[in-house]
Amino acid sequence: MNHGIILRVLAVGVCVAIGHTLQCYKCDIGFGDMCLTSEITCPSGEVCYSGNGKAVGLLDIKMKGCLATAKCNMTHDVNFPSSSNTTVYTMTKTCCDTNLCNSAPSLSSLSRMTPLAIATFTTVLMVKVLV
Repeated sequence: MNHGIILRVLAVGVCVAIGHTLQCYKCDIGFGDMCLTSEITCPSGEVCYSGNGKAVGLLDIKMKGCLATAKCNMTHDVNFPSSSNTTVYTMTKTCCDTNLCNSAPSLSSLSRMTPLAIATFTTVLMVKVLV
């Protein structure tokens, strides 16, 4: 067998492996079960994460995106202002390393939230019109 062909195939394989990037869902912030997502490509050395937390100790919040592996599976308090001891929310970020593994919410979750969102929007609009 020709060693030149084997070396070329190996070189192509290494280039593909080095250039491999991970696709993840991204959601900057979501509340309850609602987290509107888009797909992103992570930079090299990052994996997908799903973050779950509590804002002001009672409101469920969610985040999704890419994260450096060293920051995975940790819980962080986010303070405001950042130099204070006032915790705005606590977030635990759990990581995974396959394409789109930090799954987006199912359509059934979104379809349950749609009537609530429409009702809220309509109420706000009616209050503005009547006042």
